[in-house]
Amino acid sequence: MSCRNTSELHILGSSDQLVLQPLWDQLRARDALTQSPLFAVIFSISTYVGFCLPFVVLDVLCPWVPALRRYKIHPDFSPTARQMLPCLGQTLYQHAVFVLPLTLLSWACGPAPWPREAPELLQLARHVLGCLLLFDAEFFAWHVLHHKVPWLYRTFHKMHHRNSASFALATQYMSAWELFSLGFFDAVNVTLLQCHPLTVLVFHVLNIWLSVEDHSGYDFPWSTHRLVPFGWYGGVTHHDLHHSQFNCNFAPYFTHWDRILGTLRSK
Repeated sequence: MSCRNTSELHILGSSDQLVLQPLWDQLRARDALTQSPLFAVIFSISTYVGFCLPFVVLDVLCPWVPALRRYKIHPDFSPTARQMLPCLGQTLYQHAVFVLPLTLLSWACGPAPWPREAPELLQLARHVLGCLLLFDAEFFAWHVLHHKVPWLYRTFHKMHHRNSASFALATQYMSAWELFSLGFFDAVNVTLLQCHPLTVLVFHVLNIWLSVEDHSGYDFPWSTHRLVPFGWYGGVTHHDLHHSQFNCNFAPYFTHWDRILGTLRSK
C-alpha cells in the first residue's frame, strides 16, 4: 500500500509538472534572450510599462469619458504629462544606472543554468505566495522605519510621496535606496525559498502588477482587494489612504501586519 501511495503521488506530481512544461520549454528555447545579461532589465521595464499603459490610457480618457470617474478614487484628479513623464524618466534612469550594472555583475559571475524540468504547479503557487508574504513583512518593517525616523523619510522615502494622489507611473517614482531595498528583498526571498526560475518570473510579474494596481488610482469591481475574501488584502483603496494620511496602512499588500500593530485604516 505504501509503494502504491508513493507511486500515485509521483504520478500526480508528474502530471502537475506537465501543466507548466510546455511554457517552460518555450522559454528555454529562447535562451539567446533569457540568458542574456540584458534580459532582467528588459523584462522588468517592459512588464512595468505594459501594466502602466492601460491606466495611462484611462487617465487620458477620463476627462472626456465621465463614466470612468465612478471608478476613480479621486474623480477630479487626472495626472498631467508634466507629472507622468518625470516618473517614467526616473524609472528608465534608475534601471540604466543602477539595475543594469548590478545585472551585468551578476551575469559576469556566472549565470545559473536553467533546469530542464518545469516546477510543479502547486509548488509554484506555494512559492509565489510565500514570496509575497515575505516581501509584505519585509517592506512593512522597512516602510514603518522610514516613516518613523524623520531623517530616513526625508532622505530616502519622501520622493515617493511627492504625488499625494497616486497614478500608475508613480509606482516606481522612488529613491535609488528604496528601489535597491525592494530588489534586495525580492532576491533574498526567491533564494531563501529556492524558487524555480519560472516561479521567479511569475512572482516578479505578479509583484509588479500588484504594485501598479495599488498606485493606479482606480477601484474596479475586479480589483484584487475585491477578489480576496475577509479583507485580507488591502489593495488600491488601502494604499491610497497611506498616501493621503501617511501614518497608516504601511503593508504593501496584505492587512494582517497593520491589523496586528494597530495601523490599519479603512477610511
